[in-house]
Amino acid sequence: MQPLRALGLDPLAGDLERVEEALRGSVRSDDRLLGEVAGHLVGAGGKRLRPALTLGAAYAVSGAATVAPEVITGAVAVELVHLGSLYHDDVIDEAQTRRGVPSVNARWNNIVAILAGDFLLARASDRAASLGADVAGLLARTIGELCRGQVLELHHLFDADRSEEAYLSAVAGKTAALFATSCRIGGMVCGLDEPGLDALDRFGHHLGMCFQIVDDILDTTSSADDLGKPAGNDLLEGVYTLPVIYAVGRHPELREALGRRLDDSELAAVLATVRSGGAVDDATGVARDHATKAVEALRGAADGFDPEVVEALTRLVDGLVVRRS
Repeated sequence: MQPLRALGLDPLAGDLERVEEALRGSVRSDDRLLGEVAGHLVGAGGKRLRPALTLGAAYAVSGAATVAPEVITGAVAVELVHLGSLYHDDVIDEAQTRRGVPSVNARWNNIVAILAGDFLLARASDRAASLGADVAGLLARTIGELCRGQVLELHHLFDADRSEEAYLSAVAGKTAALFATSCRIGGMVCGLDEPGLDALDRFGHHLGMCFQIVDDILDTTSSADDLGKPAGNDLLEGVYTLPVIYAVGRHPELREALGRRLDDSELAAVLATVRSGGAVDDATGVARDHATKAVEALRGAADGFDPEVVEALTRLVDGLVVRRS
């Protein structure tokens, strides 16, 4: 999904270029190695969805016009948190590639990747602090939520009895929290009142939930060529996501295959079971429910938001669900 294409807002391309330039400046360091490592994934690109949400929230408050420097700073802060978390995730997952390039842990080593991730989080905190104590405190709490969600997911690795509640709680922390914060910061730096901020927060939360659930569905339904990684990679790593949890509920015999690493034939058999019998449709229904709630959060506060931007953000939500449909 391309945020630029989905949102269709005229100033977004130029403002994202400003974000990109500021990102490159944020990862520079007098130490040549640290600067190279910290800038590794910035140079690899990415969807920049979280900065796009910060910009979109600011447009919703102030209209679809080029934003103030403070909004760019907020957008950079949330993307730096995201990038720092990716460095750490790749160490946890022992990933070899990220965004089509060798991961930092693969190119250098785990220690370098962890420290570079910490450096990015520190730079994010510095940028947030320049926007005031409220923004800095919000970003600090969000980093804590990312950690909580990731720890909860690790706690349930290879857990064939992982519950839907545990899954949704992990997603709320590791993905939806930063989506919500990306939106809220866009409103905060524009001086939006508390009810409006809460509406943006709910929008971002439900959008993040939908985004992650759809990603998890695609991991079980798409081909390796479509994904750019092995199909069923979450299953291989022992991360049992919502379609798998629903499939276990429909086919209790799946528990016998789970709880351990799978070979290729076992993986193919489990994926075939997950794809049949309605589990994927059930998971898609949950994603659609979050998509509906995201739109309702925006439209419920529409009197305070630019209607053109509300419709653009609604298209973004629709684009997430279409990825599965």
